[in-house]
Amino acid sequence: MFYELVRKALFATDPETAHELTLESLRMGYRVGATRLWCKEQSQPVHCMGLEFPNPVGVAPGLDKNGDYFEALGSLGFGFVEIGTITPRPQPGNPKPRVFRLTEAQAMINRLGFNNKGVDHLVRRVRRHNFKGVLGINIGKNFDTAIENAADDYLHCLEKVYPHADYVTVNISSPNTRNLRDLQGEDELDALLGKITERRDQLADEYGRRVPLAVKIAPDLDDEAIPAIAGVIAHHRMDAVIATNTTVSRDGVEGMEHADEPGGLSGAPLKPKADKILASLRVALPRKIALIGVGGIVTGQDAVDKIELGADLVQFYTGMVYRGPDLVNECLQAIAERNT
Repeated sequence: MFYELVRKALFATDPETAHELTLESLRMGYRVGATRLWCKEQSQPVHCMGLEFPNPVGVAPGLDKNGDYFEALGSLGFGFVEIGTITPRPQPGNPKPRVFRLTEAQAMINRLGFNNKGVDHLVRRVRRHNFKGVLGINIGKNFDTAIENAADDYLHCLEKVYPHADYVTVNISSPNTRNLRDLQGEDELDALLGKITERRDQLADEYGRRVPLAVKIAPDLDDEAIPAIAGVIAHHRMDAVIATNTTVSRDGVEGMEHADEPGGLSGAPLKPKADKILASLRVALPRKIALIGVGGIVTGQDAVDKIELGADLVQFYTGMVYRGPDLVNECLQAIAERNT
């Protein structure tokens, strides 16, 4: 009820401004201990990627791109928080306006374009922290790095964040960085993951710890692409796949205000496409490779659906915009009831 009142005020402002106000308010609330009022701790340990997650519900990247708020977000009851996407150099992203609400559909369209303060800023923020959950760091490439040199950016970020991450996600599926999704091609993906996993193994020897790697894919892949991608992922011994990113489809929002804006669609209308990819991956991948289900979670049942399709963990972002912190507890309760 409280968030419903707050949401009315937030939705009267520009989406990016509302985002910033929400996160700053959350940080202040965390500092004075107020965020504990939202959190009903539910211990539901999940062993996944060689890590112990306090519970299976996490924050999707994009909510905290720079590592400025992850401790406050974690205090809301999440078992894990994934921050980023981060790039080697700071970049402003695409011109504003670049975020649009489709309130009727519980959806959003964004074309942010990996706006972030750069990997060095993030590393300064995460070097010492008090978050007790699992911290994932999502890495990408700068917009002006040629696609044939993309591996250099991913390797740079991997080396920087490796000592501080519980797992690292390779984001090759944002629709808002030109040509990025080309990296999902079988040959391109094979070359990229080969370089990344080779460097990860070297870093594991250097630091005495093996940090798991995940890859995040798009919901717009055709049926023929899934087995090929799954084969490459299995060959390179990736630890997890995150399914999925936002979609360029406008299924379910046709004719709505802002529906024709370029960018990635998230929220409730994404769920059917994301669920289809998730289910296909579970069939195509070895069971030892974990799946993280994301896309369209706006109710507890949505989270349960992804678990039943084969997800080991779930994440959401847009659902928080529409439902607030209550969605964390709702998802945890629904998953607990499903497991009893």
